[in-house]
Amino acid sequence: MEQRLLDLPEDSVVILDFGSQYGHLIARRVRELGVYCWVLPPDTPLAEIRRHRPKGVILSGGPASVYDPGAPRCDPALWSAGLPVLGICYGMQLMVQALGGRVERAERREYGPARLRIQRPGELFAGLGAETGVWMSHGDSVERLPAGFRVLASTPNTPFAAVCDDSGRLFGVQFHPEVSHTERGRDILANFLFRICGCRPTWNMGDFIERAEAAIRRRVGEGRALCALSGGVDSAVAALLVHRAIGDRLTCVFVDTGLLRAGEVEEVRRAFGEELGIPLVVVDARQRFLQALRGVTDPEAKRKVVGETFIRVFEEEARRLEQRLGRIDFLVQGTTYPDVIESGTGGASTIKTHHNVGGLPPDMSFDLLEPIRDLFKDEVREVGRRLGLPAAIVDRQPFPGPGLAIRITGEVTEERLAIVREADRIVREEVERAGLTRSLWQAFAVLTSTRTVGVMGDSRSYGYAVAVRAVTSRDGMTADWARLPYEVLERIAIRIGNEVQGVNRVVYDITPKPPATIEWE
Repeated sequence: MEQRLLDLPEDSVVILDFGSQYGHLIARRVRELGVYCWVLPPDTPLAEIRRHRPKGVILSGGPASVYDPGAPRCDPALWSAGLPVLGICYGMQLMVQALGGRVERAERREYGPARLRIQRPGELFAGLGAETGVWMSHGDSVERLPAGFRVLASTPNTPFAAVCDDSGRLFGVQFHPEVSHTERGRDILANFLFRICGCRPTWNMGDFIERAEAAIRRRVGEGRALCALSGGVDSAVAALLVHRAIGDRLTCVFVDTGLLRAGEVEEVRRAFGEELGIPLVVVDARQRFLQALRGVTDPEAKRKVVGETFIRVFEEEARRLEQRLGRIDFLVQGTTYPDVIESGTGGASTIKTHHNVGGLPPDMSFDLLEPIRDLFKDEVREVGRRLGLPAAIVDRQPFPGPGLAIRITGEVTEERLAIVREADRIVREEVERAGLTRSLWQAFAVLTSTRTVGVMGDSRSYGYAVAVRAVTSRDGMTADWARLPYEVLERIAIRIGNEVQGVNRVVYDITPKPPATIEWE
């Protein structure tokens, strides 16, 4: 089974995520500054935090009020652990309340821009001057500080906009330094990381590539590996890293599950077999997946079925390859850090089981090799560019491991796959025609289980409703619905209604993440 491939940089921090819409943006900002960070559940015990050997801890914001029953808490031992702590918004309020201060609903809520007046620059605001613009998003405020705390900065509506304790270890800010609307937010985070925590900027993708290749060589030794190639950027980068490390002892296997988008098999053959020159085997398992999914309607059950069928196909293909090449020891997958977080690995609650994390059976015969499991998506793309991957692969929109199976609500059948595949092709064509592909994280169609009455020609119809989903995001951990031009939406709706048999209604999903996920299942 999987073991951690890389020894990560010694200079790192832990982020305790209290559910803020900006929580994983904090992680991105920290990594952009060259410091590795771990995102952990808010109630992670101090002993587990220490196991990561962080130089500091950041507490994210969150939607709860600290005085509510059942509001999330951190381990109380954190306050006296000697680690530098930066509480942001809810994180600051939690710190204040836990140490004897008081937090109450604010008389005047603050959402949006505010002017921060800095009374005591200290280490946190070093180099910022007397005033700067910040972004507020809170309905609660600190009314009384704990003993031993002092004010660092305020806004006209928030007298305790930034505070610290007398030891210079515990800091709190009511605003969000991680968002771009905070003018000097990057500098504030840098001051915390470098001046207060004493971190060094040791996290960069060039260094990651060198260390990953060396680690792969050590781990694989003289063994052989298969790569679970999906055609997306994650598995492509994982494959190329391993191929650079062990050469032709890697064989990429692409499984045609029948759950793929229009033209995808041909695209993968061309890109990986011809352009990159990596040994590639394509396995036709379409009927096998359809049979396995027959009667399955629960989203988690679908993921488990696809995951188990997927790995069984790999085991069988491996046995055939072993007869020709010799023993194969490792299965390479493009698991990324958001996959790990969302699948609840390490104590986090499970949002959904990812095909390449929690969907694998426990008795599989391979050891897993996941060279990019510590990276966010934009880091994966940067690695891909540094490795020389074609732009068509690097910039390709994410596609889930279970494929179209989770873009069909309810049972997966050959007929329903044909409907969603054709609708998805139209969505992608129109987005591409409008020149919007690079600006979107994902754009796709979902076949719902809802059937609606319509009029087609002069007759009554009773067809499926198709939902169109298009979102913008940086790393997939949060997302906003894309404001597609009306004329693009109109063309999509008209074409789907005219060209896709069995569909008589098209709707547009305008739900952000959170509260929704990007995929429907």
